[in-house]
Amino acid sequence: MITISEILKGSDFSLTQFSNDKIIELENNIIEKEVKGKPTPYVKCLVRNKEIKLTPEEIVRQLYLMVLIEDFHYPVSRMELEYVVTFGREKKRADIVIFDKDQTNTPYIIVELKSPKLKDGKEQLKSYCNGTGAPIGVWTNGESISYYHRKDPNFFEDIPIIPKANEKLSDILSERWFIDDLVKKDKLVNERKSLKDLILEMEDEVLANAGVDVFEEVFKLIFTKLYDEMESGRKKDRHLEFRNYGDTETELKEKLQNLFNEAKEKWSGVFTEDAKLMLTPSHLSVCVSSLQDVKLFNSNLDVVDEAFEYLINKSSKGEKGQYFTPRYVIDMCVRMLNPSAYETMIDTAAGSCGFPVHTIFYVWQKILENKGLKKSHLFTLEQKPQECTDYVQNKVFAIDFDEKAVRVARTLNLIAGDGQTNVMHLNTLDYERWDENLKDENWQETYFEGWKKLKKMRVDKNSNRDFQFDILMANPPFAGDIKESRILSKYELSKNAAGKLAGKVGRDILFIERNLDFLKPGGRMAIVLPQGRFNNSSDKYIRDYIAERCRILAVVGLHGNVFKPHTGTKTSVLFVQKWDEELCPKKDDYPIFFATMQEPSKDNSGEKIFVKKGDFTQVKETQENVVCDPPAHYGVTPKENNDYLLDTHGHLIVKHDLFNHDGLTKDGIAEAFVEFAKKEGLSFF
Repeated sequence: MITISEILKGSDFSLTQFSNDKIIELENNIIEKEVKGKPTPYVKCLVRNKEIKLTPEEIVRQLYLMVLIEDFHYPVSRMELEYVVTFGREKKRADIVIFDKDQTNTPYIIVELKSPKLKDGKEQLKSYCNGTGAPIGVWTNGESISYYHRKDPNFFEDIPIIPKANEKLSDILSERWFIDDLVKKDKLVNERKSLKDLILEMEDEVLANAGVDVFEEVFKLIFTKLYDEMESGRKKDRHLEFRNYGDTETELKEKLQNLFNEAKEKWSGVFTEDAKLMLTPSHLSVCVSSLQDVKLFNSNLDVVDEAFEYLINKSSKGEKGQYFTPRYVIDMCVRMLNPSAYETMIDTAAGSCGFPVHTIFYVWQKILENKGLKKSHLFTLEQKPQECTDYVQNKVFAIDFDEKAVRVARTLNLIAGDGQTNVMHLNTLDYERWDENLKDENWQETYFEGWKKLKKMRVDKNSNRDFQFDILMANPPFAGDIKESRILSKYELSKNAAGKLAGKVGRDILFIERNLDFLKPGGRMAIVLPQGRFNNSSDKYIRDYIAERCRILAVVGLHGNVFKPHTGTKTSVLFVQKWDEELCPKKDDYPIFFATMQEPSKDNSGEKIFVKKGDFTQVKETQENVVCDPPAHYGVTPKENNDYLLDTHGHLIVKHDLFNHDGLTKDGIAEAFVEFAKKEGLSFF
């Protein structure tokens, strides 16, 4: 009888990794056949169920099949030998493939058997894993054995062993991430990328061909990841779950769907109860690996905001002439209106809720300062004092007529309000029809709690026209005229000097009047308007209307690039305070604060311009050693001196002159206004 040692004689294969029992078992199963007059060893293959000539390589393969079947308990039904892997026109064969238990045509483990002389065996194995998407590779020559986890096409990590049939890869991998790991390894800081860049990359790689609504699917992923970060931020010993720890594509999808379901329950009214992740397991897997190393929570929500602005503009916003206000413009408005914790605030054209969210941060900071507490690096996701949550849930309101924007806005506010928010889907201008929403069961379910609180702010409990808000901030849509006489007849600004109703009126004009209806006497407003409203002679009646009802506090001219790439319309921010005997006694003559933004903040194509060290002299010494190299998409070439100023979170600072950024840049327009307001004795400073 032919022995195994005789067959191996002179070959480079060895059997030191296999037990004696298995070698004896195989040897006992050898069948001798006469081929061309010579006795030739054969064995019945465990997988192919037919007699196969026993070469040195086949011995190693049959022994390793025994290991897979007897020790790791993989069923033969999940295995294939000589599996064809296609590379363009070239076809190669993988020695052993084990298929995914759920996706039965998808390779899960690929095993390559090579003699020690073939140094390229491991590279070939990796190419097979890349070509099939298999997450696990095994290379062996019967003596040494290597196990790999394919984390992405360019990175294979050594692992100690492969999982058994009843285990997941994630069960044998020890790596687990906590929120502190994410802070240290945040891709946005370390690779100087933005979330918008990553979404663009995902669109190029998978989303464009995935046959899904890109806005919806990316929104679901961001929503789920925000929830995951918040849960780990509040329980520091909790593992982050929005990560692939070696899950198969099917396992990963199941895990993320469960996480998404938890997030929907925590923050209801953003997605329907039956909403599901619609990406295929393989598309989802690519998106998760793109997003898992990104920290979405910061001291503010700029990171998420920019991504949502891109997604909403792409799907609907821009067509309606409603653009997101850059966060540095919002911050200037908040600083100039100086909201406090006892005051109510509303945004009547909320978009993604920039004004309310930044108002919340501003007031929170005041609350923390009063309590002698410090604002931490993970400020937005940590549990706040009860006063912070009460403020969001009872004092801050927002409405918008774009349903997608409302859902984004609700998400950001639900986070801030710890699961409650007063962001509503309503048409601000068509207030007469608000009550009709109550007949819609879905609307009621989502918005009723906020609606109850909003109703309490009305001047007359039977009318939705006049309210008693302390502060209003808004950037109403400029594009499109209102033509419905039913709506126009409710507004004074839609009538000409003779009192005749106009056939159409610019939407922003009606918003001026509507917003003033929301304010109580002494209430104050910041509103972004097209520059023409301030200097067109035909718009004098609008300016007269405002001056009659309010004290004009300030006009700040914004640079023409601020709203690029969406529009080049020149805009200004108008700040007013409604006349009131106590808070703002009426005067005929008073000074007005005028300022014009000199720094463009964006280039002509709408890309942000960032602060370089040396741009300002007023820089804290702590920044002395902070250096970063923004990539080419920031409009900076590698040859330039890429010595950029970073904020305390390692993020680039937009170059503007609207206010001083955390003491790192020069005082700007907001600080000058505060001095003016104090000198004038304005009620809110």
